[in-house]
Amino acid sequence: CSTIQMVVALKPLHDAAGITRVVVSTYQAISGAGGRALAEFEDEVRSSVLGDKLSRRTIFPRPMAFNALPQIPQKDAYNADGYTVEERKMIEETKKIMGDPSIRVSPTCVRVPVKNGHSESINIETERKLTAAEAIAILRKAPGVVVSETHESFPTPAETSGRGETFVGRVREDWTVPNGLHLWVVSDNILKGAALNAVQIAEVMIR
Repeated sequence: CSTIQMVVALKPLHDAAGITRVVVSTYQAISGAGGRALAEFEDEVRSSVLGDKLSRRTIFPRPMAFNALPQIPQKDAYNADGYTVEERKMIEETKKIMGDPSIRVSPTCVRVPVKNGHSESINIETERKLTAAEAIAILRKAPGVVVSETHESFPTPAETSGRGETFVGRVREDWTVPNGLHLWVVSDNILKGAALNAVQIAEVMIR
């Protein structure tokens, strides 16, 4: 689910300028861990607000209410290289879906206390320079993408939950490298990240 929304935003830019490197930090919603995780999170929030002690924690290894955990999945997460299973999946899935094994991907996946909707801070480097204005123009025409053309109109999970599009905002140039861009990408992880995406793939195959 975290890879899907990222590549929806990046593929049009890759086609236009050739992405060579991706550094992404994800801010992943509780719903991505399932219904039991949502229930545990809500119990923990109530307990924290009321000052009660949480009776039992079975899903998350540490407190999730008002916290952020850079560990996905919640158990047996880390590979020998220090990347989590989720991060390693993002590396391999991005190369596979984009059809380019040369793309270098460095992810950090974080679970945050948001009920639904994943957010991602993405930094890319390209072979050919893209200005922020050029990137916005490309994304404006990209299928399934809604781009915010002013910095103040950035998308958030609360506003985009229940929507099937991938939302992109805060598009800006990275002044530290010759051909770099920053993007903020948000999508409903249950819809575009899973069920809806499967239906859309089937529709394309049928056509």
